[in-house]
Amino acid sequence: MKEVILCKYGEIILKGANKASFESKLLKEVKRRAARYGNFSVRYMQSTVYVEPLDEAAEFSVRELYGTVKHVFGFAAVCLAAVCEKEIGAICRTAAEYLPEKLRGAVAFRAEAKRSDKRFPMTSPEVAAEVGGAILDAMPDLKVDLDHPDVTVRVEIRDKYAYIHAGQEPGAGGIPVGTGGRGLLLLSGGIDSPVAGYMMMKRGLFVDAVHFESFPYTSELARDKVLKLAKLLTEYCGMVRVHVVSLTEIQEAISSTCDEPYFTILLRRFMMRLACRIAAENEADVLITGESLGQVASQTMKAMCATEDASTLPIFRPCIGLDKDEIVRISRAIGTYETSILPYEDCCTVFTPRHPKTKPELDRVLAEEKKLDVASLEDAAFAKRYHVDVRQYEYKKEQNNAE
Repeated sequence: MKEVILCKYGEIILKGANKASFESKLLKEVKRRAARYGNFSVRYMQSTVYVEPLDEAAEFSVRELYGTVKHVFGFAAVCLAAVCEKEIGAICRTAAEYLPEKLRGAVAFRAEAKRSDKRFPMTSPEVAAEVGGAILDAMPDLKVDLDHPDVTVRVEIRDKYAYIHAGQEPGAGGIPVGTGGRGLLLLSGGIDSPVAGYMMMKRGLFVDAVHFESFPYTSELARDKVLKLAKLLTEYCGMVRVHVVSLTEIQEAISSTCDEPYFTILLRRFMMRLACRIAAENEADVLITGESLGQVASQTMKAMCATEDASTLPIFRPCIGLDKDEIVRISRAIGTYETSILPYEDCCTVFTPRHPKTKPELDRVLAEEKKLDVASLEDAAFAKRYHVDVRQYEYKKEQNNAE
């Protein structure tokens, strides 16, 4: 019995003249993932993407592919379904053969039908009644409960075939990656920034990342942790290019020259300027951070204003109104939490001031910054940058040929 994947559109149904470009991105992403698992047909019709195995080998891997298709932004719901001819006898036989495995452990079910093909000679309630009867014949211990079923069985009569499934799962939601442009994520090893990247991917941004390190004050394990976080994010976007920049000389200069309460603000201003240069080089139009208002000293309103003053690009902060519990909940859901809490320090924990300035005045920040040779420090850090292309199925380090 052939099993296929049905992926139902989300909000792209509401798009107007540019709907076709959203559909094209969505189809391309599903095809990319399907190619990993075998020979599949991927097509869309009636606000649904159909993923169908074309040979026996693909039929064996369809459930593995289903697991990754659930992470494609743009789908409201996905399901595995048996496919059969649009004839009530074939529909009932398929339901009786396919559904017992899906209904194992259930006490009660209900059957629903939807006719996208209105030429089908039976009404939806009639189809549902026939299929429900076939299931009861196959599984006489089951009961029908129209109000509180354990499982809802659905029959969808579409353009060419009928599809039978035992309910659908929520999709990733959002809109396809790449439809919203490109952003550069400031990716630390913490909990918040991977969540911020995920949230902007969900809104259609293709996301690259920049990671700031301070070797030897931070370790290679800390850098590997960040690459692992990027790898986890590729489940949703396919690839993340991680730019790595050393801040060691900058932090040492700040520590030896400037007033201690301003260390973190000054460092973050360097981060913004360097991130803007990398963004310009890679055609990214915005920066993305995991900042949440008031969470730490550098994330007060005054501190963020002083930091943002150094940026020439807009800064998206999708976590800005979330509390820590909400951010952790998303982190767990997307699979980054356990990696984020590994105990490896990032550059922001190096030379941390004992009493950081929580309400810095910009004039005073700029006065402290004038003590430094900002241009030389920034140019030296930028010249030593490199990047790592982290892919969903593989990644490799590539040294940047900086001019």
